[in-house]
Amino acid sequence: MKKIINQPEEILNQMLDGLSYAYSDLVERVPETDVIARKDRNEGKVGLVSGGGSGHEPSHAGFVGKGMLSAAVCGEVFTSPTPDQVLEGIKAADTGAGVMLIIKNYSGDVMNFEMAKDMAEMEGIEVETIIVDDDIAVEDSTFTAGRRGVAGTVLVHKILGAYADQGKSLAEVKAAADKLVPNIKTIGVALTGATVPAVGKPGFVLADDEIEYGVGIHGEPGYRKEKLQTSKYLAKELVEKLKSEFKWAKGDTYGVLVNGLGSTPLMEEFVFMNDVKALLEADEINVEFKKVGDVMTAIDMAGLSLTMIKLEDNWKEQLNHPVTTIAW
Repeated sequence: MKKIINQPEEILNQMLDGLSYAYSDLVERVPETDVIARKDRNEGKVGLVSGGGSGHEPSHAGFVGKGMLSAAVCGEVFTSPTPDQVLEGIKAADTGAGVMLIIKNYSGDVMNFEMAKDMAEMEGIEVETIIVDDDIAVEDSTFTAGRRGVAGTVLVHKILGAYADQGKSLAEVKAAADKLVPNIKTIGVALTGATVPAVGKPGFVLADDEIEYGVGIHGEPGYRKEKLQTSKYLAKELVEKLKSEFKWAKGDTYGVLVNGLGSTPLMEEFVFMNDVKALLEADEINVEFKKVGDVMTAIDMAGLSLTMIKLEDNWKEQLNHPVTTIAW
C-alpha cells in the first residue's frame, strides 16, 4: 500500500484539520467534532446537513458553503458518523428556520441520522430528512436495504441548497426533495478496488483486463464482471440501463453528471462523456445541464459513474444557481 499518510487512525482528524486550514475563508471545523461548517451562517434560512463515512472526497465537506450545505458530518473511512456527531452538525446548521438532513441510503447512515433528528427535536430544532437512493445497479447490497445512495446525492445538495439560499421554508425544501430524488438515477463501473488505509489492501481485486459493473462506493458487489471494453461500449451499457429505468422518450430533458471514482484521469472522463453525448443525441434527448469531475469518490478506486436527472420544475435553474464552495 502506497499512501501519503501518517498513522491510519489519524487520517480523519488530520484531513479535517488540513481541509479547514486550506479553505479557512469558506469553512471551519466545529471544535472537538468531526463537523465542517460554513463560516457564513445564512441566518434565518433552512440549514442543510449531509455526511457519511470519509473516503468519498470531495463529498461531503467540499460542498459546504453558500448555496449548498451548511455542514457536513464526517465519519471514519467508510464508516457512518455517530448520532452525537450528526447532532453537532445539525446544531451548527440551525439558524432558526429548521434543518434538512440529506442521507445516503446506507443502514448505518439512516439509523444514525434518524437518531440525531430525534435528539435535535428534543432540543427544539425542527428537522426533516430525505434518503437518497439513486444507484440503480442492484436492489439490495452490503450495508443497504434497497438501493444505495451515490453521486446523485450531490445534485440533491445543489438543488435543495439553492432553494434554501432563496429563502424557501423547511416544508417547501422537504416537498422539493421528495419530488427530486425519484428523478435522479446513477450507475457505475469499476476497474479496480479501493484500498481502505486501515486495511492496507484493496477490498476486491479485478484482473488487469477485467471490469465490474455496478460496484458501490464502498466496494460493494456489482451485477456483472467482464473483460475490459472500450469507452463507447461502457457508455452504451450504462446509458441503456438508465434508459430502461427512466423510460425516456424523444424530446425529454435531462441533466448529466460523469463522476470519477478516485483514480480515473479527467481525460478518460471526458472521452466517456463524449460517448454518452452521442448516445443521447441518437435518442434525441435534450441535455440542458452537464458536469464532469470527481464529486463522489471511493478513495483510490479506478472507474466512474454516470448520473442522470430528469429536469422538471425549475431544477435546471437551481443547478446553475451560484455557489461558493470548495468543490462545486
